[in-house]
Amino acid sequence: MTPPFDSQSDLPMILVVDDELRSRESLRRVLDQEFQVLLAESAAQARELLEQHVVAVILCDQRMPHVSGIEFLKEVRERWPGVVRIVLSGYTDSEDIIAGVNQAGIYQYLLKPWLPENLLNTVRNAVESQSLQNHMQRLDLELRAGTPALRRRSRETLERVRDTFDFSRIVRSPGGPLDAVCELAARVARYDLSVLLLGESGTGKELLARAIHYASPRAGNAFVMENCAALPDTLLESELFGHKRGAFTGAHQDHIGLFQRANGGTLLLDEIGDTSPAFQVKLLRVLQEGELRPVGASSTVRVDVRVIAATHRDLEQDVATGRFRSDLYYRLSTVSLGLPPLRERTADLMPIAKKLLDDARLELDLPDLHFADDALASLIGYPWPGNIRELRNEIYRAAALSEGAQIAAHSFSWRVMQGQGQGRNTNDIRLSPPTGTLQEQLDAIEATILKESLLRHRWNKTHAARELGLSRVGLRQKLRRLGLEEAR
Repeated sequence: MTPPFDSQSDLPMILVVDDELRSRESLRRVLDQEFQVLLAESAAQARELLEQHVVAVILCDQRMPHVSGIEFLKEVRERWPGVVRIVLSGYTDSEDIIAGVNQAGIYQYLLKPWLPENLLNTVRNAVESQSLQNHMQRLDLELRAGTPALRRRSRETLERVRDTFDFSRIVRSPGGPLDAVCELAARVARYDLSVLLLGESGTGKELLARAIHYASPRAGNAFVMENCAALPDTLLESELFGHKRGAFTGAHQDHIGLFQRANGGTLLLDEIGDTSPAFQVKLLRVLQEGELRPVGASSTVRVDVRVIAATHRDLEQDVATGRFRSDLYYRLSTVSLGLPPLRERTADLMPIAKKLLDDARLELDLPDLHFADDALASLIGYPWPGNIRELRNEIYRAAALSEGAQIAAHSFSWRVMQGQGQGRNTNDIRLSPPTGTLQEQLDAIEATILKESLLRHRWNKTHAARELGLSRVGLRQKLRRLGLEEAR
């Protein structure tokens, strides 16, 4: 059981429930740069933590001793309904998945082995979903009260949200390639046209979709999103269209799909290019007719939803090869907007990096943090194959590893320091800092490894020493020699 840090008290709290120590630690290492992380090895420990702390999201393993993840999350739904529930499993048992949706109301079902980037994005979206849900509930209560003052507050809140997601808030340099994209998106936003967002992972497609929604007449209604690549067809159909009780094994109650939840608003279908031809047929029917039939229902339901689709794939090529239906493609791409990768937006790099640094200062409570000249040179010299998402991760990592108020180049990962791009093998990276004697270079490498290990283990020297194959005394000696004993 892991208590939260006071220094991170303002961060959303994530509860990881897994009976395997290695799995818990892997999840913690990925999540604890952005969130408070609580660890529990059993449902019993998890219950204790839920009674003591305000948890935003639960990540729960499906196969645990005594009680399954679905069974535990069903209990969580009943006792702590505001907690967003995510299941992790190495098994693709469709009955488990369906039971999770119906009985436990899970937000997402992540298959093992998970990718750190996908995990982080899922948790970020879950936290945001909970925040928006709580906010909308408050707004609904205010509107139900019906007083002019409360209605005014609701309008003011909507205006603040609109301002937050305004196109002007998308960080970019004046006259850069993103200006034309945002200008066209702003014009399109006023009309109920389908929009297809094209671009590599991490280029900001979700942010642009939100800007379109909040600039549209639908801004007062829900913005809902679903990653189509994260779910198998059967679950995706149920999640989007809903189902009736008894429609299939595990369907113990009615389930309202995302199309109905987004009624009057906007639905973002992310990674639409990864859906199967069979599902594409069903989606096309909904888009053409403006109505859907929940799985197992005898009648259709009318929906009024603006659909924004996004993909990293070349859909025109997929249409040519028969992998993606041409009629669905033309239905989705009334307006197509391409987001250029960060390597083609060199003038945008520094404004984005400085905005991310501002965010890191605030979240990590490092108000004086700034880039050294060599750090700026490293940022400029790297092609950023992971785009803005990779840039964000590097800046937050460097902020955590930096000593004092300055981020130096050696605080970045070696691939950034060496200008390594996507097409090069990271095993070929020469692990040496830019200058210095051989001993100085070796000391710098050793210091970075030690700091990273200590950060992963929250400066628990016993755990760090065990990971590094050192005695606790040996670790302390190295820390003193490298001047890291008081670096925390």
